[in-house]
Amino acid sequence: MVIYMISFLFYTFTPLVLGIISSLFSNTEMYKGIIKPPAAPPSFIFPIVWTILYLILGYASYKTKDDKKSNKLFYINLAISYIWTIVFFNLSNYLQGFILILVMLVIEVILLIRYKKSSLPAFIINIIYSIWLLYAAYLSLGVYILN
Repeated sequence: MVIYMISFLFYTFTPLVLGIISSLFSNTEMYKGIIKPPAAPPSFIFPIVWTILYLILGYASYKTKDDKKSNKLFYINLAISYIWTIVFFNLSNYLQGFILILVMLVIEVILLIRYKKSSLPAFIINIIYSIWLLYAAYLSLGVYILN
């Protein structure tokens, strides 16, 4: 029982902890000074959304922890997400940020196909994440075009 609880906590909270660490190296204040596309949220929304996303994505990885290929893809996607934060906020390279999100979307589609076969909760969670990635792609492209 204790082993299962430790495993659950590890898988669920690892993305959040890594996301917090990534955000410590990001200049998110720059968001206030750029021209944003229509429907861009205020900056305080992002930490709330990402906290929720990281936790549910961590839960999805827990539900599929025995699928080593899916977990490898999941953590590659997560690493790209952390890199995106630095590329977008610190380097202000909006085009590269947009391209990174497109790469994440491709990986996400592969994960959706895999999760549909192995775990309905992971599949549903990743649909939510895919929708967020599409929105993030729109925002990134909009920021690139407008700035």
